[in-house]
Amino acid sequence: MTNQSRRQMLFRTGFGLGGLTLSSMMPGGGIFAASAASLVDPLAPKDPHFAAKAKSVIWLHMDGAPSTLDLFDYKPELIRLAGQEVPASFLQGIKTSTQGGVGKLYASNRSWKQYGQSGAWFSDLLPNIAQHADKIAFIKNSKTVGATHDISILKLNTGDVQPGRPSLGAWVAYALGAANPDLPGYVVLYDGNREPTGGSVNWSSGFLPAVYQGTAFRPGDSPIIDLEHPELVSDPQQREELNLLKALNDHRSALRPEDTELQARARSYELAYRMEKSAPEAIDLAKENDATKELYGLNDNATKGYGTNLLRARRLVERGVRFIQVVSGPVADTGGVDRNWDAHSALEKNHGAHTRKVDKPIAGLLQDLKDRGLLDTTLVVWTSEFGRTSYGQSGDGRDHNPWGYTQWLAGGGSKAGYTHGATDEIGLRSIGTGVDTYDLHATVLNLLGLDHLKVTYLRGGRRERPTVVYGDVVRELIA
Repeated sequence: MTNQSRRQMLFRTGFGLGGLTLSSMMPGGGIFAASAASLVDPLAPKDPHFAAKAKSVIWLHMDGAPSTLDLFDYKPELIRLAGQEVPASFLQGIKTSTQGGVGKLYASNRSWKQYGQSGAWFSDLLPNIAQHADKIAFIKNSKTVGATHDISILKLNTGDVQPGRPSLGAWVAYALGAANPDLPGYVVLYDGNREPTGGSVNWSSGFLPAVYQGTAFRPGDSPIIDLEHPELVSDPQQREELNLLKALNDHRSALRPEDTELQARARSYELAYRMEKSAPEAIDLAKENDATKELYGLNDNATKGYGTNLLRARRLVERGVRFIQVVSGPVADTGGVDRNWDAHSALEKNHGAHTRKVDKPIAGLLQDLKDRGLLDTTLVVWTSEFGRTSYGQSGDGRDHNPWGYTQWLAGGGSKAGYTHGATDEIGLRSIGTGVDTYDLHATVLNLLGLDHLKVTYLRGGRRERPTVVYGDVVRELIA
């Protein structure tokens, strides 16, 4: 008998009794749900808990938090009271972070119109998305905790305000595996010249095995570093080198089965080898026709970067990628400084530039998914870390608002042409219970066929789940 520790023996014989218990919690159920294939390949496809309405998610994060008061949430009373002090009745129970009051009520110079049979309100900043009003399910009573970007973005993506938890995309990859073995199951796309706010912690696998973390594609024509096949190495030579590397890694992994970083690294070499052929084709837009490129705004410098990411997202959906996180990048202001949606001042200029950048590509994505028969099975989520207040200290901008703002869903089994909840008369706080980040995550998982209470991972004797402590599926948002 070879010399091995008790822990290693239990691992090699199916993780022991604790492993059998864990396998019974995995999607698909049953004591042997963690099949031999899934143990060898942690990204092997897994069955959902119940019939899924959506197969993929495109998660559109508007980095910096736009003012949905100036996009979707029409408030005549705010316009009427603009320039006045905020009535005390609206501030009850609200803690403000500013030192000298909250500033006067502010109304931007927007015109508003209702669209579609649903009669949804849109401002003139979003003329293209407005044409798809009847595809959208609005969540107008969104709420969160925290009022700083790093904390609230972390909560938006991971469900917690402390680093270390898996992102929603990582939970999806863990629960469902990868539908395409030649591409990552979870991809992150961003534009601009730097990583989004908070960086890679927002697509981390946290305490889940590292194989489930998001794969970030850089902006530009070569989004994956060093993907090209080495010129001086033949394909058989490369295959032999990988086989040797795999044998060495397997030997080391057998000695330290708890080292998920090593397992993930070993699998990444194999995935990278296959991606040499599959990934360039998946992100290459050369074969897209001129009409499609125009639909996404690729012929306009203002929309090209973001439109390229959305067109790539559609191509990745077609190729079975489960979760695509697209983060909107900054735009240059009149002084040449790159800024995201965080408009504490000069909101008109800021939001004018950002909506010009994203409006046409998002509308193009919705239309393209619809035309290709993909919208029914692709859930598009438009979201941000929080909203913006009805007031602002600067007089021409808005401050951070975690108490009430708008997010929306489209496709993937969501209820088209529907509005859920509302904010008060000046758009400052949600009326009633509100939809927290946990509820949004639970609803997205439900549309993917997953019960968020049953997507669990045993960590230090504690059964962890995506929604951390609480969370309810918003049934009204589901068709």
